[in-house]
Amino acid sequence: MTAIVIEVDENVAQTFSKVSADKKYKLKLLLKLRLQELMSAHERSLTDIMDAIGHYAEVQGMTPELLASLLNEK
Repeated sequence: MTAIVIEVDENVAQTFSKVSADKKYKLKLLLKLRLQELMSAHERSLTDIMDAIGHYAEVQGMTPELLASLLNEK
């Protein structure tokens, strides 16, 4: 495995330095998984990403009519 450096604000750095080794391990694992997810998203085409967003919106109850009314609100 290779280490990388990511800049964070001072508060985050101080808080991280104070947590237990077990919590640091879990946070590092969570960040690693999230970075992998984000990096794999860059390999997807814009069309694939837009389709996924559209599908998610549809599952959440978004309809073309609701979208139109939201876009026309002032």
